[in-house]
Amino acid sequence: MRPVGLRELLSIRVDVAPIVDLGGGRRYVPFDGGKFDGRDGLAGTILRGGVDWQLVRADGVIEIDAHYALASTEREAVEVRSRGLRAASPEVAARLSRGDAVDPDEYYFRTHVRLATATDRLSWLNDVLGISTGRRQHTVVGIDVHQVL
Repeated sequence: MRPVGLRELLSIRVDVAPIVDLGGGRRYVPFDGGKFDGRDGLAGTILRGGVDWQLVRADGVIEIDAHYALASTEREAVEVRSRGLRAASPEVAARLSRGDAVDPDEYYFRTHVRLATATDRLSWLNDVLGISTGRRQHTVVGIDVHQVL
């Protein structure tokens, strides 16, 4: 049996709108566009309308459930589902909330990623399981997705 490894797949930059607080720790972050690029020339934009639904737990950890779409430069649609966690100390969380620049090594931001498409050229993405590391900035979320081998 071959050991599990990771291979770079995509780098995603999502432009985000302000957080919408629903109360009780529930909130969402609307996606307002962005760009992505990846291996084998894969590139394009993040379509507007995606959403990151979040639950802020009592311990401050944020449970992430993002659902959005990519459009390749060839106008091929790719659906993205990303679920995971962002954990930070109260001090780091406060800095992130203010929009301060925070080194991603100061907090834990990881998701598992599934991709789906109906296009033949990109159909191999339907069989990819991805793991991502994230970076939260004031109006941008950076996501580096690695394919699990």
